[in-house]
Amino acid sequence: MKRIVSFISVFFLFVTGFCFAADPAEGFWLSVDDKSGKVTASWEIYTSGDTLYGKIISVAGYPQDVKAVKCKDSYRGFPLPGKVSEMTVAGTPWIFGLSRDKPGVWSGGQIIDPDSGSIYKCRVTYHPKTDALEMRGEIGLGIGRSQFWRKSSREEASALR
Repeated sequence: MKRIVSFISVFFLFVTGFCFAADPAEGFWLSVDDKSGKVTASWEIYTSGDTLYGKIISVAGYPQDVKAVKCKDSYRGFPLPGKVSEMTVAGTPWIFGLSRDKPGVWSGGQIIDPDSGSIYKCRVTYHPKTDALEMRGEIGLGIGRSQFWRKSSREEASALR
């Protein structure tokens, strides 16, 4: 009887671990310019509740306290209070409001380009074969572009300058 109870307990813990495992899109990523191939920023992609967010950890080639002055003061659904135009580029969640379609695929949210202040519909897709994250911004009707981000560690993402 003790063996059965032990087996059931271990099985339950094993199954529960899979249920609460992080989505493959979560983690640290390096955004790469699709024309030059150079790393532009490091990101942390994370969930809060059932919603996916992404914040810039550090920006390549800029002071880390640079403000997003080209942004509007507010955007519908933006997850932080205050004027967006006064927020720093690093540390701000520029990706927000995405819902999970299936593991590794998120859509229905927004991404703001802090360099221009432009806002786009956003879709995130993890590609396991290449261990890459496809970040797609669209203006509507499927018109947009994708960037493919490289997997990173917390240390590498934090060290980017």
